[in-house]
Amino acid sequence: MPDGTASPAAAVHHRWTVRVYYEDTDAGGIVYYANYLRFAERARTEMLRTIGVEQSALCAATGVTFAVLQCEIAFVAPARLDDLLEVATRITDIGGASLTMNQTIRRGERDLVRATVKVVCLNQDGRPARLPAAVRVAVAGLIVTSEKAGTET
Repeated sequence: MPDGTASPAAAVHHRWTVRVYYEDTDAGGIVYYANYLRFAERARTEMLRTIGVEQSALCAATGVTFAVLQCEIAFVAPARLDDLLEVATRITDIGGASLTMNQTIRRGERDLVRATVKVVCLNQDGRPARLPAAVRVAVAGLIVTSEKAGTET
């Protein structure tokens, strides 16, 4: 489901849910800020898995992996123990060696965290590498025109 913004190239949202466990919280029962990054990472991994890109197999076959290059995050409201959260991920740009995504972590209809994450494809020497063609095709399928934007993965 789109986020409601009108653009010529609206993207499909991948949605993944996660429950907040005791281990995710601080002494006050609020999710520790770094754990939101873990939730977002898992959601990105599951998004790739749904389009047939398993990262361990990708590394074995091509020698490339993904690493976070940039992350901008806004903590809007706290999540608490036992909350059921949804992480919505939307690819906003595909570069030669990178993917940029917007991720929103919410509880119900309330946004708790908003992040923009850029990941880069790296070769075995840790240098940027072009996205493998199969990955580019699979990921490009997540970007649709606005008239098709009602689809979810």
